[in-house]
Amino acid sequence: MVAAPETDLRDPSLYVNRELSWIDFNQRVLEEATDLLAHPLLERIKFISIFSSNLDEFFMIRVAGLDDQCAAGITERSVDGLTPMEMVEKIREQVSEQLRQRNACFFEVLYPALKKKGIEFVLASSLTPHQQKVLQEFFRKEIFPVLTPLAFDTGHPFPFMSNLSLNLAIELEDEESGSIKFARVKVPGILPRFIRLDEIEGLDFTDDRIRLLRLEDLIEHNLWQLFPKMRILQCHPFRIIRDADIEIEEDEAGDLLESIEQGVRSRRYGKVVRLDVNPEMPHSIRSLLVKNLEIYERNVYEIGGFLGMSALMELLKIDRPDLKDKAFVPNNPLDDKRQPDMFARLRSGDMLLYHPYDSFKPVVDLVWQAARDPDVLSIKQTLYRTGSNSPIIKALMFAAEQHKQVAVLVELKARFDEENNILWARALEDVGAHVVYGLPNLKTHAKLTLIVRREQGKLCHYLHLGTGNYNSITAKIYTDYSYLTTNKALADDVSELFNSLTGYSKHRNYRSLIVSPLHTRRWALEMIQREIEWQKQGRGGRIVIKMNSLVDEEIIRALYRASMAGVEIDLIIRGICCLKPGVPGVSDNIRVVSIIGRFLEHSRAFYFGNGGNGELFMGSADFMPRNLDRRVETIFPVLDQKLVGSVVADLELMLRDNRKSWEMNPDGTYSRTKKEARSVTDSQRLFMRRALRRKKTHKTKVNGL
Repeated sequence: MVAAPETDLRDPSLYVNRELSWIDFNQRVLEEATDLLAHPLLERIKFISIFSSNLDEFFMIRVAGLDDQCAAGITERSVDGLTPMEMVEKIREQVSEQLRQRNACFFEVLYPALKKKGIEFVLASSLTPHQQKVLQEFFRKEIFPVLTPLAFDTGHPFPFMSNLSLNLAIELEDEESGSIKFARVKVPGILPRFIRLDEIEGLDFTDDRIRLLRLEDLIEHNLWQLFPKMRILQCHPFRIIRDADIEIEEDEAGDLLESIEQGVRSRRYGKVVRLDVNPEMPHSIRSLLVKNLEIYERNVYEIGGFLGMSALMELLKIDRPDLKDKAFVPNNPLDDKRQPDMFARLRSGDMLLYHPYDSFKPVVDLVWQAARDPDVLSIKQTLYRTGSNSPIIKALMFAAEQHKQVAVLVELKARFDEENNILWARALEDVGAHVVYGLPNLKTHAKLTLIVRREQGKLCHYLHLGTGNYNSITAKIYTDYSYLTTNKALADDVSELFNSLTGYSKHRNYRSLIVSPLHTRRWALEMIQREIEWQKQGRGGRIVIKMNSLVDEEIIRALYRASMAGVEIDLIIRGICCLKPGVPGVSDNIRVVSIIGRFLEHSRAFYFGNGGNGELFMGSADFMPRNLDRRVETIFPVLDQKLVGSVVADLELMLRDNRKSWEMNPDGTYSRTKKEARSVTDSQRLFMRRALRRKKTHKTKVNGL
């Protein structure tokens, strides 16, 4: 008998391209706007904004990198077999179609529905002569002083245009000389993009409809005020996106804080990677822009309607609760205590919070209690993304002012949060906290807090380990886990890790904590192999993993081998997934689902059956090369078996979701999960209902009923 040929697990056909997988994810975000039953009207428009903002960032970082590779003549193929140029071409093809779908959704479906609800966009030219006169005066007082028209001719160089800027390209005729001129006016991002006409005094509308005027339309209608004695021949909007990736040679940067500040400023000057124009823009103006922005035609995207649709998020400020999601107030397990003693609570047992269904307040309360408690000696914390008005940082500053030892690792390289983090780093230093900026060439992405308290003559440790950031705002819209414990082995490991981050310790042997870039890759491979061994012994291999992205080729090959051995594998991957499930003979036993809903699925959980003695881990890392090899990440075990059972039940519920989930097909495409005839499961909605039930229980306890 001839042996069957061994499957080549490096075959490019077994992998999905990373960039195209991300585009598929953003397509699923867009589908939330098209789903009539999924969300109220303004929430659907919110998803148009999120889709657009996601796409901008994708071009600023990922497409910019591919453009660099194309310019350098790199032809090396990715794991899925595509060259950089082939990726750029496929991205253009798919993004162009997505932009067409987005505009069709907004202009043909959502905007007409918005109009029926009394909210409409109007043109300045559609107003009565009296209203136009009032608007001209409004423009003169409120808009005109902010604008800076810039000429382009032999005496004026081509004007600089900042990243994500919306601009007007204007062709004019000098009424005196008859010569043709070109000018550019930037639509200032500092002003609201949509002006509420019904709030401008003197416009005198006869009904209570909400009328919105786009800022660029107001400027275009009043260009004569900017260019007296010039005849406006034509005006066309355009928008540019620049390379926004910051590269810092840290071994050459004497002061990382100063280097990051310079990098943030230079982000405005990166090369242009996309130029958005309307189809009506004539070839003469388009070619002038292409030439002076030094881009290829492949970087030009024709987009109908109006440009920069991420600005639609402004519509959520409109006071129309009937067009928005019902407010959700998370459950706080400590609501029955006015001033909960977090230390006493954690001494009684571990605590697991599932945000946003569980409030983030206990985490904030823990840090504030530590800041105020005279028996607390030190607080150590990592900060990646914290937001602009962080109660956590205010607590750390207060603690430092109380002369506690406060050590904070502020990750200055957290993309697009650098400026916030620079401000907080300086504020913490000003009050005496010890601030460090991480290890050379490694981002610190771990989410850790260590509190040391003196109790009865001994030092006790309190830990918060999380999957998400210390950000009270995103904790209301991202799903994440917070694990609070006094476990000594974990506390010792976290203490050693902080010593490595803040000093010269080279500690590598952790008892409970899994740390990148030291151990996570090896740990993941060993855990997968262990399930293969259990399967071979007839004990049933089982893996359930929930994360944001699965990209790493070595991990994917290990999962393929586990599937081929019979291990049952479920992957809940919100975003990028380069593994193909259901491929005969390779991944028959792997299922991949993606849940896209009201809340951003951000939690990371790893469950391994372990022959019937299941083990659960959580952490900050996805299975991507950057998380495994180029970041400080932590994955930690959940030790309380009751908590393990609760999380596993939650994961199983997500796997039964057939309302907000998408299932990956063997060819790498996605389809909505099929609904059973009488069974509709929306996991996020069920988690919200559970949180509300628990709130009622707490309220009953407080009232003594």
